[in-house]
Amino acid sequence: MSRGIVITGTDTGIGKTVFSAGLAGLLDGFYWKPVQSGLDEETDSETVTRLSGLPAGRVLPEVYRLKTPLSPHRSAEIDGVAIEAAKLSLPDLPGPLIIEGAGGVMVPLNRQTRFIDIFREWQLPVILCARTALGTINHTLLSIEALRARAIPLIGVAFIGEEMADSQRTITEFANVRQLGRLPYLDPLTSKTLREAMVSGFDLSPIARGQ
Repeated sequence: MSRGIVITGTDTGIGKTVFSAGLAGLLDGFYWKPVQSGLDEETDSETVTRLSGLPAGRVLPEVYRLKTPLSPHRSAEIDGVAIEAAKLSLPDLPGPLIIEGAGGVMVPLNRQTRFIDIFREWQLPVILCARTALGTINHTLLSIEALRARAIPLIGVAFIGEEMADSQRTITEFANVRQLGRLPYLDPLTSKTLREAMVSGFDLSPIARGQ
């Protein structure tokens, strides 16, 4: 498989961290969220550590840990920190790396750079996470257009939430994009229930190929 896969979303709080945890665990890989905004509650890296089943050391430390749960550019300004894109260079690892962005594809890192600009520089394949709730068609189609306009390779869309068959079909047909599967909201959410849902809900073959 390719050396890394980027997990991004159509919005914030849609469940891409849980998806990232499940995918990193299934691939027996590494996880990295280079920029974390908000430290008062469980961080995304801590969530992945709890849910992925990865051994110690497979969840890499963040490059930037920002206190306020806002867009990274604003959180960094509040903290008096300057996010430098050059510091977000890809680590060299002996296995597949799952990289989670912050929020949606257009989230700013600073006043000049957005996450999508970093994705274009990395040229790693992307999985777009989209919730199945109202509004997903618009948000997902716009995100796909933005990625393709920058020639960023897109593996497909991972839907998260209750099944909305027509919305999922509409997105995949209009965008001519692969539907990788759907991760339902899990209760209880544990490493065991997550792994079972990932195995039953996703075809990993295109993900493993990175295309």
